[in-house]
Amino acid sequence: MLTEAEIGQAAEDLLEAEAAGRQIGLLSLRYPGMTLDDAYAIQAAQRVRKLAAGRRVIGWKIGLTSRVMQASLGIETPDSGVLYDDMLFSSGAQVPAGRFIQPRVEAEIAFLMKAPLAGEVTRDQVLDATEAVAPALEILDTRVQRKDPATGTPRRIFDTVADNAANAGIVLGGHRADPRAVDLRWTGAIVKANGVVEATGLGAAVLDDPVTGIVWLARRMGQYGQRIESGQVILSGSFIAPIECPPGTGIEADFGAFGLVAVGFD
Repeated sequence: MLTEAEIGQAAEDLLEAEAAGRQIGLLSLRYPGMTLDDAYAIQAAQRVRKLAAGRRVIGWKIGLTSRVMQASLGIETPDSGVLYDDMLFSSGAQVPAGRFIQPRVEAEIAFLMKAPLAGEVTRDQVLDATEAVAPALEILDTRVQRKDPATGTPRRIFDTVADNAANAGIVLGGHRADPRAVDLRWTGAIVKANGVVEATGLGAAVLDDPVTGIVWLARRMGQYGQRIESGQVILSGSFIAPIECPPGTGIEADFGAFGLVAVGFD
C-alpha cells in the first residue's frame, strides 16, 4: 500500500505530465508494491485537484472490457475513469494539434443517465435509469509511458487506472435511441481512418452486453462510496481495438441506423 504522500506525488506528476504534454515513467516500477486500490486512490487525488481547479465531472468511462485487452494486461476485470467537462467534443470536431500526447480512438456505446445508480444493481435497473443510448468515440491518451524504455517492461493495470484509465476525451454522436428498443449486443460500427476501414465490431464484444459494464461500474463505485448520477454520460467500453491517431487523422464511425460520429486531429 502507498502512503498518502506517495499517492499525492503520483497524482501531481500525472497532472503535470498532462499539462506539459509529456509522459512520465511507469508508476508500477516506481512503486512495485502498489495495489489496484492505490491506483484508484491516485485517480481520485487527481479528481480532487481538478474539481478544485474548476473542472466538472460529466460521467465515467469503463475500459478493458474485452478479453483481448484484459489478457494483454494479465487481468480479468474492467477498469474505470472519470469524464470531465473539458473532455467533451461534438461529432465532427477538430482536435487542436498538441492537445494530446499519443491519441488513439475507440468506438463505444454511450449511456445517458436519467437516474442515479449505486451498488448491486440489475440489468433492468440499468435500463430503467438510462435516458437514451448514443454512438460515441473515446479518445485515449497516456500520461504514463506504455513501455519502460530501459527494460522494455510494459505498463500494468495499476499504471492505466492511476492515469484515469487512459481517458482523454469523448466524442458524442447526435443520435439517441431507447436502450430497450435496440439490441445493443448487435449494435456495432464500421470505423474508418482517413476513409480506410480500420476496424469493425459489435457491442457483444463488451462483456457480451454493454449493459453488463454499467452493472459492473455501479458495483465498483459503490465499493468506493460513489454512485452514477442522473445526467451523467457513461462510456460502456470499446468493441474495437484502439486506432492510433497521429496529426492529420480523420476518424468516422458508422453505426448504421444507430448513427454516425466523427472527429479529426490537426
